Amino acid sequence: MRVLLTGGAGYIGSHTAVELINAGHTPIIADNYSNSCPEAVERIGRITGCNVETHTIDMCDAEAVDKLFAEGHFDACIHFAGLKAVGESVSIPIQYYRNNIDSTLVLLDAMQRHGVCNLIFSSSATVYGTPDKLPLTEDSPTGGCTNPYGWTKYMIEQIIRDAAVANPELSAVLLRYFNPVGAHASGLIGEDPSGIPNNLMPFISQVAVGRRHHLSIFGNDYNTPDGTGVRDYIHVVDLAKGHVAALPYCDSHKGCIAVNLGTGTGYSVKQMAEAFAEINGVPVPYEYAPRRPGDIDACYADPTRARELLGWEAQLGLSEMCRDTWNWQKNNPQGYKGAD
Repeated sequence: MRVLLTGGAGYIGSHTAVELINAGHTPIIADNYSNSCPEAVERIGRITGCNVETHTIDMCDAEAVDKLFAEGHFDACIHFAGLKAVGESVSIPIQYYRNNIDSTLVLLDAMQRHGVCNLIFSSSATVYGTPDKLPLTEDSPTGGCTNPYGWTKYMIEQIIRDAAVANPELSAVLLRYFNPVGAHASGLIGEDPSGIPNNLMPFISQVAVGRRHHLSIFGNDYNTPDGTGVRDYIHVVDLAKGHVAALPYCDSHKGCIAVNLGTGTGYSVKQMAEAFAEINGVPVPYEYAPRRPGDIDACYADPTRARELLGWEAQLGLSEMCRDTWNWQKNNPQGYKGAD
């Protein structure tokens, strides 16, 4: 299948491109590189031996997107493009709503005009808000999101559901990610955030490599065993393979369905920092800091639906998450910016 990856040069998109190629598909990347790097695309080629077709494009630009579809002949779209930092979304909510929702509307409009009916959406466990009970199933209540980033995902899910009702040919899978971590085992691609990392693992690895003095653990008074937030961390390669597994399901079913992508196991922030240090033999000093706006006590998945519908389940554990993150960081201490 020819699969358009919007935001495909980003962290999850680049790993998904590799797994699509490994599975015999042809990814086409569209990215404006606002939070990614063209070097990632070159690295995808080094890993796979394939040159990936890329287009520098803002997915909010309706005219450019329409031209892309007119020439692309896509069989499916995986929609990664979007702003994605929880804390930042609280500070600049208007930009988050405009960018994330507008890009989706432009994409759906182009898909309809050009007869592309298969869509996989990069959603998030943030749509569940503050959980009433754990683990979270796809039937758990959604809404009540704790930050604008989460609300954009919630609203986009509803937009896609409505589009599927209006167009009976549309098939959409809403993949609700839990917490992606890790990197490709080659160490060639990984998470390379701009500025201060918003996610845990790149912060830990930047401390370990000496780019930062210590890890700030935001909050140690949560209702969890050690007081630090608990999350369901999933290796990015497992996550990428989840998208590949969703493609045949999407191609053979109509309508819209949500699917959790997680391991079903929760680890605390403190546990992750200490595990990283132990597994890789590097110090990770940490200090406690005030809670961040929008964070919750705990969140982890029930991944049963992914196993039953997509034939997918996570294969990589905490050791691989820590090992592969460090392999990426120590070989790319300045991220892609340090590339030759």
